[in-house]
Amino acid sequence: MMVEMIERERAVLITFTVHTRKFNSMSERNKFYKELYGWKQIVKKEEKRYTYRREGLLDEIPHVKIDRSIFIIMKRHMDRMRRFFEDWEDKIKWNMFDVLLDEEREEMLRRCLDEG
Repeated sequence: MMVEMIERERAVLITFTVHTRKFNSMSERNKFYKELYGWKQIVKKEEKRYTYRREGLLDEIPHVKIDRSIFIIMKRHMDRMRRFFEDWEDKIKWNMFDVLLDEEREEMLRRCLDEG
């Protein structure tokens, strides 16, 4: 009896810790978070308020957020994430771990790719 093997795509669990004291300022630390997660900008003009969503790297890369500084991405996006974290390497500590997702979480990431 031949068992059909379904090729499952690998994912990567990424964790990071920010060393606040190593940043030159809180502004620089906030820049790290904004570049990663994006941010909401509110502009007041006269009596009106305009809200804009400024995208970060994780707006472009489908991911599953596990906790504040832990998320999972598909391995095919790891090069972009690695470059980003290496740019901040002197101020943060980061690790990555290969993981195999259950079918539900893998499908969730695939849907994000299709919608993006």
